[in-house]
Amino acid sequence: MQKISSLVTKLQNDHESGQTQISEFVSFSLKDNISKIEAYLNSKFTSNPDDYRPFFNIVTAVANIWMRATDIDRKNIRIKASKADEYLLAFLASIHLQEWMKKLNFGTFLNEWGRTLARYGSAVVKFVEKEGELHSEMVPWNRLICDAVDFENNPKIEKLYFTPAQLKMNPAYNQEVVDSLIEDSKTTRKSLGFGQQKDNKAEYIEVYELHGLIPLSYKTEDEDDEKTYKQLMFVLSMMGKGNDKKDYILYSGIEKQDPYMITHLIKEEGRSMAIGAVEHLFDAQWMVNHTAKLIKDQLELASKIIFQTSDPNFVGKNALTNIQNGEVLTYAQNQPLTQLNNKPDIVALQAYGQQWQTLAREITGTPEAMRGETMPSGTPYSLGALLTQQASSLFELMTENKGLHIEDMLIKYILPFIKKKMDTSEEIAATLEAHQIKQLDSAFVPKEAIKQSNQKIKDDILSGRIAEQPDMALIESQIQAKLNETGNQRFIKPSEINGKTWKQILTLKWIPEVEITGESTDKQAVLQTLSTVLQSIVSNPAILQDPNAKLIFNKILETTGSISALEIQQTQSQPMGQPVAPSSGQGSIPAGMNLQPVK
Repeated sequence: MQKISSLVTKLQNDHESGQTQISEFVSFSLKDNISKIEAYLNSKFTSNPDDYRPFFNIVTAVANIWMRATDIDRKNIRIKASKADEYLLAFLASIHLQEWMKKLNFGTFLNEWGRTLARYGSAVVKFVEKEGELHSEMVPWNRLICDAVDFENNPKIEKLYFTPAQLKMNPAYNQEVVDSLIEDSKTTRKSLGFGQQKDNKAEYIEVYELHGLIPLSYKTEDEDDEKTYKQLMFVLSMMGKGNDKKDYILYSGIEKQDPYMITHLIKEEGRSMAIGAVEHLFDAQWMVNHTAKLIKDQLELASKIIFQTSDPNFVGKNALTNIQNGEVLTYAQNQPLTQLNNKPDIVALQAYGQQWQTLAREITGTPEAMRGETMPSGTPYSLGALLTQQASSLFELMTENKGLHIEDMLIKYILPFIKKKMDTSEEIAATLEAHQIKQLDSAFVPKEAIKQSNQKIKDDILSGRIAEQPDMALIESQIQAKLNETGNQRFIKPSEINGKTWKQILTLKWIPEVEITGESTDKQAVLQTLSTVLQSIVSNPAILQDPNAKLIFNKILETTGSISALEIQQTQSQPMGQPVAPSSGQGSIPAGMNLQPVK
């Protein structure tokens, strides 16, 4: 019977020494790739981290551009209705989703996720329930042991370091094993794969957290379970070497699903990690550094006064070394002494280095305009805008892939958790945009006005007064005025009936959708277009009565991507005094739904 520590050791050895042959001329090492990316991001040479040579870093700026160009905000994530009469339900479900993302600081997670994707091309995310809440976190690549080709179908290991206090405070761990581990532990925290000490804190204990679809026999130690595969989780530590190695199983159990999920900007076939901004620039960074070193050497040489002579006494001697060491040159009598022409050709070297930087911009799709650099003198503005637009098309594809990955996160982890936690009748607060507030109020106010009107007629009849039809316009205006006191916030309860929960109200099939918006849109151009359209309408309001003009007007708004013609239609005021009873169709509030103004 194999022990779980043997599996961990094997996976770690494969990770550290494994080399994947993608094709005849292409090989790939996941560990080496991660190490090189981290070295370049920190302006360190892979040959010698203490190298004194200049490191002309060109990868960090490109990685930051990729991160900004593919950014997705929390507000772009919403729930999509599958049927017309579920439109408002989907809107309310989106409010619940936004409430969870705000509570768990999902916006910070999205920023960290985007940064890792831009740098490495791929990112591993992890969803774990802790103390009744679902937490999302980024797993650093240098902390992860996984298969270099097939991430999903193989075990994953996180290499962690905990203090004794952290181990003692985790109630899920076997505390007897924890006590034994703390007593036997004398290791220091080391970096993954090198055995180098990370710092001088000797209190940290090395712990492996393994998740994967593996034989159940690893947990039960029963030979009959060797062919039964389950999604298992182990937390263990190992002490000693070889046959003297001792295992400490802190936790073992069966999981419902794998907590890890890998995401890519553009997936690469044959390898778990895609190609990010830094890896695209491996060769360019190397050659730019080489050119910078040549320029530095020539400038240092040019700063020295060097003489040459035909004196045979100097044959076979390294004059440059002698000069650098401060030795004095002597020459024989009547032998000429002339100054060496050591003027550097910096222009040629700069041109050579510029070729590699130009190649770097072409490979990564980051022209001068996207970098915020000034275009060469005489470059037309339209050309710069065209280059930026063409470069952004690549980032639009990456952003779309990020949106699809977020939808997968919602379906697999987030929405099932939110549904499970919706067995409550708590009031939620939603901060909405202007057209969303108008949409929600227009569905709520008429219904609430009818309800209050009927209640007034009922009270009049019961009190013996003559029942008169109330002024619906006045009632609606009073309700709307009370709602307006809350500004852009609305406070919503699932029902006026105590005990009726959100789970009973939101019975729709939740279909997540990520609204991809152009974060790199030229806002100045959009504002200029909208200003021109507004001036045209103000000068001739009747122009929109022409169907052709209205079609063009709507098309302009849709092309800008900043405002929809439907939003403008929703902001048009309804005639007061003519209440429309809510229907069961699109835009209606479910029976019993209560929109609460601030009290």
